[in-house]
Amino acid sequence: MADLRDEIKEFLSSRRARITPEQAGLPAYGGNRRVKGLRREEVAMLAGVSVDYYVRLERGNLSGASDSVLDALASTLRLDEAERQYLFDLARAAGPGRARPPRAKPVVRPAVQQVLDAVADAPAWVRNARHDILAANLLGRALYSPVFDDPHRPVNTTRFAYLNPAAREFWRDYDQITHDAAAMLRLEAGRNPHDPELIRLVGELSTQSELFRERWASRDVKFHRSGRKRLRHPVVGDLDLDYESMELPSEPGLVLNVYTAPAGSPSADALRVLASWAATHEDEFTPA
Repeated sequence: MADLRDEIKEFLSSRRARITPEQAGLPAYGGNRRVKGLRREEVAMLAGVSVDYYVRLERGNLSGASDSVLDALASTLRLDEAERQYLFDLARAAGPGRARPPRAKPVVRPAVQQVLDAVADAPAWVRNARHDILAANLLGRALYSPVFDDPHRPVNTTRFAYLNPAAREFWRDYDQITHDAAAMLRLEAGRNPHDPELIRLVGELSTQSELFRERWASRDVKFHRSGRKRLRHPVVGDLDLDYESMELPSEPGLVLNVYTAPAGSPSADALRVLASWAATHEDEFTPA
């Protein structure tokens, strides 16, 4: 991750730039404002802090900022839930003695793999916060067979999205996928800015993908909890699947993803066909 002070500065200034005076309930005097969005003094007034103090915050000095000040900033800048968490994570990282202890490398226990294998009718897998797929059931490997075919290990969905040309064909909403992937990584960078493997991944993607550099520079952050994925599978064609992402309390840092389709839908029928195909091609799938 970039220098923390620079990251704070760019995040706050980019969120400030997207809010117009009218949206903030302020009069816009004249038509030639030199800044896009709110001025620093306007943010300070709306957040109830002095201009000098807000300028110091936006220059990257969040150390010592109270929760009430951060809450006021989040409200003034109209941060969503993910952006608010990111702001608090940046403040935690900037504060003295707030660094989190190094997180042990997550390991998928055999019992977790048993859970995955017991989910016979839905694709399921376990990933970490860097989007490495660490374990999957048979249908999960079949659904994401183009991703598992990528030679990089561990299998990483964001690396595949940005660096493998097959990703544009596999994800029908490719632009949204790449936006969300970068936003999720940036949220994790706020939580764990010193994670060497995350730093290495961001560096690799930044070096090799202009699109990733653009997405990363937006400073957008996003949770990945539930939604819909539109895929084009090489065996069964188009799929519209609902996903749920669930953190594993017994395995901090790991997330269980499960994909389903409404009963009776074409996608549900396609999943059944995919399951039959997977049962006869199991030996061809590369493990996570």
